[in-house]
Amino acid sequence: MSQRPHLLIVDDDREIRGLLAQYLEKHDFRTTAVADGKEMRRVMERSHVDLLVLDLMLPGEDGLTLCRQLRSRSQVPIIMLTARGEDVDRIVGLELGADDYLPKPFNPRELLGRIKAILRRTAHAPRDPSPESVRGFSFGGWRLDTVTRTLKETSGREVALSGAEYRLLAILLAAGNRVLSRAQLTELLRGRDADPFDRSIDVRVSRLRQILGDDARAPQIIKTVYGEGYVVGVAVASD
Repeated sequence: MSQRPHLLIVDDDREIRGLLAQYLEKHDFRTTAVADGKEMRRVMERSHVDLLVLDLMLPGEDGLTLCRQLRSRSQVPIIMLTARGEDVDRIVGLELGADDYLPKPFNPRELLGRIKAILRRTAHAPRDPSPESVRGFSFGGWRLDTVTRTLKETSGREVALSGAEYRLLAILLAAGNRVLSRAQLTELLRGRDADPFDRSIDVRVSRLRQILGDDARAPQIIKTVYGEGYVVGVAVASD
């Protein structure tokens, strides 16, 4: 029997983290629940974590700060929980590299579904270019290495990408000159249908353009096809 995936829940509300841990344990996950960033780091130093459920509002270091720190050294999938109603908090979380977000209050079944979708995607990545078939993509003065999951300029300068940013860029590059809609990109990234009001794909595309130095007013690398979606606008070579 395969080992159960290990989920780390970080929430300062003892009742919430206890209920989430209990619910997820019943669905064949192994869980560790902690209250703050210090305890989170202690757990991650001594054990492997398959996915992190991270509350935005934490004492001391908040969820956004912890997300930023994690993304500088790890690609562990992150689902952010927020009690705030402002879209800006969710957008900032996505820009910092969170894979998904869920506003409180929420149905635990929805969290379970998102966890399963992210783990299924990261475990199998059926639609992402695989290291066995593609080692990397060269495009517009950049190279995306699918073995090391790194992005480098031709000068050799390496740029950090979050897990979600890497997957989005790899999907766009693998599609070549084929336009992918927001709904397609959302399904490929998250394994679920797109919410018509969900702008997370736009946020991540904007972030990738900033990383690639693509002019936001007249982008050449990742182009917007109005009413359809996004497409890579430069030549792409794979090896």
